Amino acid sequence: MLVSETLPAPRSPRRKERAAKRKRVYTAAERGRCELRHRTVPEGLGEPYLIEPQEAWARLVSHVAPLAPERVERRVAVGRVLTEPLTATVDVPAQDVSAMDGYALDGAVEAGERRVVAGTVAAGDPPGFELPAGQAARIMTGAPVPRGADRVVPVEQTGGGEERVLFRSGVAAGAHIRRGGEILRVGREILSPGALLTPGALGLVATHGYVEVPVLRSPRVATLATGDEIVPPEIDPRPGQLRDSHTDFLLGAGRGLGLEFDSLGIVPDRPHELEEKIRRGLEADVLLLTGGVSKGEYDFVKQILDRLGCRELFDAVAIQPGKPFVVARHPRGLVFGLPGNPASVMVCFWLFVRPALRSLMGLADGYWHGALAGELVAPLPGAKGRARFLSADVAFRDGRILVRPFPPVGSHDLVAYGRGTALVRVPAHAEPAQPGETCEILPLVDWPTATSSSGATLSRSLPAP
Repeated sequence: MLVSETLPAPRSPRRKERAAKRKRVYTAAERGRCELRHRTVPEGLGEPYLIEPQEAWARLVSHVAPLAPERVERRVAVGRVLTEPLTATVDVPAQDVSAMDGYALDGAVEAGERRVVAGTVAAGDPPGFELPAGQAARIMTGAPVPRGADRVVPVEQTGGGEERVLFRSGVAAGAHIRRGGEILRVGREILSPGALLTPGALGLVATHGYVEVPVLRSPRVATLATGDEIVPPEIDPRPGQLRDSHTDFLLGAGRGLGLEFDSLGIVPDRPHELEEKIRRGLEADVLLLTGGVSKGEYDFVKQILDRLGCRELFDAVAIQPGKPFVVARHPRGLVFGLPGNPASVMVCFWLFVRPALRSLMGLADGYWHGALAGELVAPLPGAKGRARFLSADVAFRDGRILVRPFPPVGSHDLVAYGRGTALVRVPAHAEPAQPGETCEILPLVDWPTATSSSGATLSRSLPAP
């Protein structure tokens, strides 16, 4: 037998063209034209169509407008967005007060001069203490300045007496007095609509006596894990079964946004039970499904969403991991059909779900919004036809962001993705990168330094530059 007889026949130009089409990432215009002509994917063009992640966000962004306003108790409003202006209810300071512990005087003193101490004024005392001419009053920081006093001499510049006090030096008129209303006057705006209620902002709100604040409503989010093979984490899995990691990841990620997701549990791949649970999940503003969104024989999610009146925005994105990813709209909210593999769930959440939820909360966000430039301290693999997103460990040194990627075995590699503090992006068709080269990262946490009781750093140590 000739060697050539063992080789496959060369592809014809038309076969090569069809193969190239199957691998193409289609633009919005191309996909839109096909969707107008076909209710299903045309034969020979590949299944499914892929859209770029930027286009996926463009399709999603018009459906994540901020939710309606509501009023909530001040102490639970951290992270929320204000919908109405808040104004000062008191002057700040409320009256002239001392900026130092010391002695209030009614005029200049010379070094070595002594004065009688007429009394003591403490913080919290009502204003109105009258300072006799030529005398001094002991005064504490924040205490109202006595009538007749025009300056405060710090205690460090005195002998500190309680009945008579020796002054070692004097101060200018007005020294160490905070004037009433010098920071705020009643009625002045303290926070504008659209302001993020940070812990500092809530401290400001508290000083003006607001019990409730007007904010944008937070989205109600439900989660549902699907699959015959999925069991709760507390159960010892039998052969062929897997513990549910998706729900714990999603609930934790929600708390990181200040949201409490409602878990609907786990549902097997049985259409009737699945439809019942999905119908319940559609009562939330956002439903997060995991699994059942690919093209397998037991992947029923897309059919059920269609039957329940959901309009699909897209079903596949040109990213790795996370290609089979369904996003749909219905009259009451959104559905995110996340892939079944752990890494895919995480990547799709960080890239699309998190910015969508933040947008509903009134915060500025989007695909790859807030990315930073980092410096590699370990090799970064390349990418083929889709952008890759790898988990990475991040550290700071002398103002530099040092990045150690965790190249995964595959989209099932929860070990690699579970320990990262950032995502690092590898653009489509990019060549591998080496230590010292720059990269793009998306922060996932605030990167606190975790230490053991012995003081040893728990995170992976980074090499010296």
